[in-house]
Amino acid sequence: MLQMEIPTDLARTLAVVIDEGTFDAAARRLRLTPSAVSQRIKALEQQLGRVLVVRSKPARATEAGAAVVRLARQLALLEHDTLAAFGLDGGGDDRDGGPARPVTLPLAVNADSLATWFLPALARVANRHPVVFDLHRDDQDFTAGLLESGTVMGAVTSQADPVAGCLVRPLGTMRYEAVATPAFAARWGLPECAESFAVAPIVEFDRRDDLQRQYLAARGVDPVSTPRHFVPASADFATAIKLGLGWGLLPGFQSAEELAVGTLVPLGGPPVDVPLHWQQWNLRSPLLDAVADALAAEASTALR
Repeated sequence: MLQMEIPTDLARTLAVVIDEGTFDAAARRLRLTPSAVSQRIKALEQQLGRVLVVRSKPARATEAGAAVVRLARQLALLEHDTLAAFGLDGGGDDRDGGPARPVTLPLAVNADSLATWFLPALARVANRHPVVFDLHRDDQDFTAGLLESGTVMGAVTSQADPVAGCLVRPLGTMRYEAVATPAFAARWGLPECAESFAVAPIVEFDRRDDLQRQYLAARGVDPVSTPRHFVPASADFATAIKLGLGWGLLPGFQSAEELAVGTLVPLGGPPVDVPLHWQQWNLRSPLLDAVADALAAEASTALR
């Protein structure tokens, strides 16, 4: 049986197409013509006997294409680490003879971590290594799926069991407590009138955000029919609560100062604790390990 090989230059071309979203944008980054990029992708598809990219806007990898993109990203990361071991900057380029490009690390993170403690850790890594981050934001219950698909190399997730081919490290617990403005609480009789939790408007992040629903269920309130605002950005979500649009659960990062001065009041009831973990591809990569170490150090002071 003939052994099939995947040409690394073609795999990297596919990864650039997916990263840039179009063949034209990929051609500009690779300093090729769009026709040359298209020919590379066609050659790789013919060699593997699979359609690798959905030619939409933006371009999307098929299931087979995602596996090739994952390979290309692993190779780029390992090349970066090898060059770093030789004391050379950069992580390779998209063409021979040009200036080296920083290696790209696609990572997934939940919105509240992204808005609070996550970025300072990445900034420290970027100050020491030639790297750029491609961040994917999703609920902590779903970021592990981006690891499974090969979309990202590492993720902050609530999943403690390691994704296949990944390493897992506990980060700590993000505690959420129910708060509202004093005026909102007084208007709806919260928290003294338990029945008011069924009719007082909630602020939720999106339709997959179940923190408020967990809280209501713990208080014996049916969360299905409760009126709710949807504010799908972490900082704006907190602002909506602080403006009295509704009540909601905030982590201490976003509520401690206001609780201290009385512009927010606690609504009591059980807090909702969300354990967070860091999962990353199981590669011997000093760069990926540096990201994990920086995140763990930041989380040790920011999380419970």
